[in-house]
Amino acid sequence: MEKYYYLLVNIFTILIPLIFTFSRDVKFYSKLRYFLPAMLITLAFFIVWDIFFTKWGIWGFNPRYLTGIYIVNLPLEEWLFFITVPYACIFSYEALNYHIKKDYFAGIALPLTWILIVGLTVLGILNISKIYTSVTFLLLAVFLLLHVLVIRPKYLGRFYFTWAILMIAFLFVNGILTGSFTPEPIVWYNNDQNLGIRIFTIPVEDTFYGILLILMNITIYEKLKPAS
Repeated sequence: MEKYYYLLVNIFTILIPLIFTFSRDVKFYSKLRYFLPAMLITLAFFIVWDIFFTKWGIWGFNPRYLTGIYIVNLPLEEWLFFITVPYACIFSYEALNYHIKKDYFAGIALPLTWILIVGLTVLGILNISKIYTSVTFLLLAVFLLLHVLVIRPKYLGRFYFTWAILMIAFLFVNGILTGSFTPEPIVWYNNDQNLGIRIFTIPVEDTFYGILLILMNITIYEKLKPAS
């Protein structure tokens, strides 16, 4: 049973969003034609990143909790992660937008973005020798700067609101993957390449990695959607 743990994490991550995909209110099924290319483009970027970081020993995967199926030296479950997590998150984003009309974070979205840009840039440069820290922080800082100076979207407040809600699920899912509930972590990290700061068992960098993953999906998704 242990060898299916990572696979089960993927299944349970996407299960409820899949069940409600065809609900009559959110109608997420009608938006899949925008989600799928957004997910595939983002997946391609993150898979390349994943392949190199795994090869360099920045992180790795415990075979105890894997089915043993690999694609380009990455476990099948890791590929599925970049499908199930974005699906669940963008479904949640759409559901929250449908049920909560007010953009509660609209007023703080821009200053919060600038705080993140400056803070992540400084921390990324100061920790340039820690590859997971520097790459994640600097990539997210650049992506956020692109939003502020070029894209200038109206959805940043709604993204931050969604992310704040999803942090509960993030802590649970990443907690499982990093060993909060298992004798050994499913995904291990080389602490020489990160700050060594953990939220329970989760490297703090994972939070910003997750923001980049979901924001990239939403950015492309919103770009593909017709203007409402």
